[in-house]
Amino acid sequence: MKDYNEAETIRQLQTPQTQRKAFAEVVNRYSRPLYWQIRRMGPSHDDTNDLLQNTFIKAWSNLESFRSEARLSTWLYRIALNETLNFLNRQRAQQHLSIDDADASLANQLESDPYFDGDETQLRFEQAIRRLPEKQRMVFNLKYFQEMKYEEIADITGTSVGALKASYHLAVKKIEDFLMTTH
Repeated sequence: MKDYNEAETIRQLQTPQTQRKAFAEVVNRYSRPLYWQIRRMGPSHDDTNDLLQNTFIKAWSNLESFRSEARLSTWLYRIALNETLNFLNRQRAQQHLSIDDADASLANQLESDPYFDGDETQLRFEQAIRRLPEKQRMVFNLKYFQEMKYEEIADITGTSVGALKASYHLAVKKIEDFLMTTH
């Protein structure tokens, strides 16, 4: 893939003649990281694919509202996380589960997931992450797996850097505690 120039891509997205080609490049560039961000929040492989597709559909249909002072990746992550949180809330409501029960259920789904191919340590690590409250899980995933800076996460979530740091460190502590008590 050629070097990615976000400013040029945004310009092409705002030009009707190049919009489709530029959007295809955006989909190509961001599908994998967005897939894993959604997946690590807990949905199944099939639900994650649906949520990813919904994210790009929503982005495409709202291109005119994209303000280029924000980063394109920030905008896409915000859409993906909102889609995912709405999905998880609907799923929880349909199953009449409390937030704690839903998080425990997500953690246990991994063992029966045909797309999970990690070893026992990876399974326990992923279960620990899925037991985190949604906000901590989201912050942990963005910081740990996507290696985002707190400032980027703040732009995506609308949360202060200080609160994000506290949330991340709490998440790390909970994961460590879970791993220490389950081996």
